[in-house]
Amino acid sequence: MKRFALYFFGLVILLTQSSCGYNGMVERDQAVKSQWAKVQSSYQRRNDLIPNLVNTVKGAANFEKSTLTDVINARAKATSVQLSGDDLTPENIKRFQEAQSQVSSGLGRLLAVSENYPDLKANANFQELQAQIEGTENRINVERNKFNDVTNDYNGYVKSFPNNIFAGMFGFKEKPYFEADASAQKAPTVQF
Repeated sequence: MKRFALYFFGLVILLTQSSCGYNGMVERDQAVKSQWAKVQSSYQRRNDLIPNLVNTVKGAANFEKSTLTDVINARAKATSVQLSGDDLTPENIKRFQEAQSQVSSGLGRLLAVSENYPDLKANANFQELQAQIEGTENRINVERNKFNDVTNDYNGYVKSFPNNIFAGMFGFKEKPYFEADASAQKAPTVQF
């Protein structure tokens, strides 16, 4: 009888621990998904601003049409890459990052080329849109950093003992981080 009581007590403790661990994993998993949605929302804000920027720039005489076309095509590709919080794999995040990187690159070229057009630089709509895009790029960076923070919390939780045992039983796997694009490793060259 004494042995049965010990086994029963051990089983109760084990179930109590797994319930607490399971609930913690669910909470952290939901935090990662929620933060990923915020990352996507920031990118969507940028994508929503691009048509206004393109239309403003189109009004400038002799503006390089290939630069506009590159931005429009990059935006179309980026909006076609959808990634839900349930599909956060390293491959999917890399694909998402590559599409967004093309938009960033196109916007950078567009803003750099605009320096050659005094009428465009003086346009109040263009200045406002440029400020909005710069602010949005900052928001994207903040949300990506927060995503990595909640992903770190989640990964640490599911990999620590004894949670790692229950994580495997319930299908909670390590989630990938948002990593810098490979081209970001090289400092840009600035010439005056």
